[in-house]
Amino acid sequence: MRQRWYGVAGIAGLLAVWEVVGRTAGVESRTVPPPTAILRQLGTDGFAFYWPNVETTLREAGLGWLWGNAIAVVLAVLFVQIPLLERALLQLALVSYCLPVIAIGPVMAVLFSDDTPKVILAAISVVFTTLVGALVGLRSADRTSLDLVRAYGGGRWTELWRVRLRASLPSLFAGLRIAAPAAMLGAIIGEYLGAESGLGVAMINSQQSLAVERTWGIALVATALSGAAYGLTALVGRLLTPWAPRTAR
Repeated sequence: MRQRWYGVAGIAGLLAVWEVVGRTAGVESRTVPPPTAILRQLGTDGFAFYWPNVETTLREAGLGWLWGNAIAVVLAVLFVQIPLLERALLQLALVSYCLPVIAIGPVMAVLFSDDTPKVILAAISVVFTTLVGALVGLRSADRTSLDLVRAYGGGRWTELWRVRLRASLPSLFAGLRIAAPAAMLGAIIGEYLGAESGLGVAMINSQQSLAVERTWGIALVATALSGAAYGLTALVGRLLTPWAPRTAR
């Protein structure tokens, strides 16, 4: 409980400093508006402005998250079951992670239409981290349990179904937590490169119209959505893996 109060006090102190800086050093440049001005602008814009953009970005990020994580899990299973594939394909997964999303975005925009480029960028943003988490989890299975399966005549796929999948869940959810904000970032970058609606488009329009408070408000909304996605994934992971060790309080 004391640590929570420390966290609340830290956030309150940060907001207080931000408010002072926004009303003093940031007045002339208007680059750092105070939190109260940002909240006032959020209230002025309201639900009618934010919801269509939020809905678009969440749809793109959600589809990218689902496709990217599904590909990562399938690849992890294949790598564990068929080690030869890992030597050939893991490097490609690493290359996809190292490629700057902003660089391959224009290529995706040329090759695909509608929301597809944004979904692909969101998927690319999550594949490698989830793949690593799934691989670590699948390979962390208890050796005694694996030996027992083999002693009763089970093969590699029986080991996977009976032991490895359950053992992989804690590490897999660790990767999924990281993937949630990454998918949001990938979708917003895709909107920067060309879209009709979404938080990225709204941010570009507000920057071009010099609406500084609105720009900050959109950034805070995107941050809140990413944090909520992270927290929701973490909650689901805790509920589905009650046996996993937790950090000591």
